[in-house]
Amino acid sequence: MSNETVLLGRTDVLAALSPPDCIDRIEAAFREAALGRVAASGILGMHAPAGSFHVKAGLLEDAAPWFAAKVNANFPMNPARSGLPTIQGAVLLFHAGDGRLLAVIDSTALTALRTAAATAVAARYLARPSSRTLLICGCGAQALEQLRALSCVTGVDTVLGFDLDGGQVRAFAAAAERATGRVVQVVGDLEAAVRRSDIIVTCTPAKHSFLRRDMVAPGTFVAAVGADHEDKQELAPDLMAAAKVVTDFTDQACRIGDLHHAIAAGAMQAGDVHAELGELAAGLRPGRTGEDEITIFDSTGTGLQDVAAAIAVYQGALRAADRPRAFSFG
Repeated sequence: MSNETVLLGRTDVLAALSPPDCIDRIEAAFREAALGRVAASGILGMHAPAGSFHVKAGLLEDAAPWFAAKVNANFPMNPARSGLPTIQGAVLLFHAGDGRLLAVIDSTALTALRTAAATAVAARYLARPSSRTLLICGCGAQALEQLRALSCVTGVDTVLGFDLDGGQVRAFAAAAERATGRVVQVVGDLEAAVRRSDIIVTCTPAKHSFLRRDMVAPGTFVAAVGADHEDKQELAPDLMAAAKVVTDFTDQACRIGDLHHAIAAGAMQAGDVHAELGELAAGLRPGRTGEDEITIFDSTGTGLQDVAAAIAVYQGALRAADRPRAFSFG
């Protein structure tokens, strides 16, 4: 056994983990959790004057036991104020059998990949197979990975992009065409775009809801990605109450997701949630059962996703021809 710890940056993450592999890994991790196997997840959040920090941890039994802890800083004003990314941080991956620190991994790319992968897993069970139009609300760092992941599991052929920052949505459209060959239609009328969309992804730092029940057509699948602490909200309580709601973990969504706001408004209770994502993956609960159902995935982000993605990145890096950078620890 080695006490060497590898350092893996953004390029290492992107080289080691493809969207299809990440989707399968995330689905398997949620399935394991639903079946009561060795899987656990926890979160700790703290607010700073201009942003917030959160620590998400996960334990997963794969071929070996693994533990990961991700420390992320979330500062929404960074791009405009300093040019820094909104999210910065690192994932520490440990061998959970003997405590060795195996890797320190840049969290920015890993977070985008694993978050988009969870959306794609949810879409497998909650989006209509006939879905063709995708709307991405919030065209920052998360948007391109959401498009790439959903392209793996759906037949969408029309992509709409909306953002209050016109420069950001245009940059996303250009990046999407370079990376995927897809043309993103930049839209300025959010309500009209919502009405014509089959799948909607909200990945914004919004603190007030902007998606209402009267805007969303029957049969739409909504993945609410942005609300990852208690002050953030994207979906109105009346929309949540009218939909079939699936969470990543319901206890967590009750504290920090759009579900948190629906409960606070008296529109829902925790017991109104249809299922957790792992229950769909394990076949314990059905996904979409009707063409006209509005389905929502309340995605708050979990340490379980981080550990599953980190395992894949670490294993992929070790298989790569070029040896990762390393340092001695302990």
